[in-house]
Amino acid sequence: MPELPEVETTVAGLRPVLEGKRLTLVEPRRADLRRPIPVDLRQRMTGSRVTRLTRRAKYGLIETDRGDVMIFHLGMSGRWRIDPSELEKHDHLLLETEENRRLVLNDPRRFGSLDLVRLDDLDSFPAFAAMGPEPLSDAFNGAYLKEATKGRRAPIKQLLLDQHIVAGLGNIYVCEALFMAGIHPRRMGGGISRPRYDRLAIAVKQVLKSAIAAGGSSLRDFVQPDGELGYFSKQWLVYGREGEKCACGAPVLRKVDSGRSTFYCEKCQK
Repeated sequence: MPELPEVETTVAGLRPVLEGKRLTLVEPRRADLRRPIPVDLRQRMTGSRVTRLTRRAKYGLIETDRGDVMIFHLGMSGRWRIDPSELEKHDHLLLETEENRRLVLNDPRRFGSLDLVRLDDLDSFPAFAAMGPEPLSDAFNGAYLKEATKGRRAPIKQLLLDQHIVAGLGNIYVCEALFMAGIHPRRMGGGISRPRYDRLAIAVKQVLKSAIAAGGSSLRDFVQPDGELGYFSKQWLVYGREGEKCACGAPVLRKVDSGRSTFYCEKCQK
């Protein structure tokens, strides 16, 4: 599933084509993805001008001059294609701009979503209402993590994946950040010291920024809007490296919990 860096990369790729441009055509090509596509999407978006593209957690936001925000989630296999020569079977939303640029949202598995809300109501959108801070924001730091996990007996990896604690972190980058901070993924969250949380917050920001700079990870179906694969996977320190040697010489281990694989080094992470 595309994670925060992949969504950030996607938004950055869409921005030059959409931001400041008027939409001359908005055409949903089916009635639903993971859930129904708003029936008034075409009416409300056609003729509007895109004023800003941003990201919240793993969602992309397309704001218009009419005060509407189209929220997209890429699901398991979604991606945007820019100026395709022809439409494909799984192109489920078509956008055209005043400059005759064409964008399509392609989602073979249809686990993605499209929603349309008023900008004034964005914070109360169900997916955002109880979200924690963005991990790249100043609000996310060691002090915050210490307070947010106070008294919690759940493993730190599980807590970092909880969107109520921090928005948008996914499995790959949590594994990498915990390794960089030297924290065992099964360590009880409430028992981690403030200095170690300081290191963890820094590691989270570092791994996300590095992944964004590399264009995300070429994981399964993810492709950037320009058709390029992300290359951060070549920088993974532990994720996907079961049985290979860690820098310390010990083997990288893999455990599966609730269908998610956790990669870590028993020697480096305590």
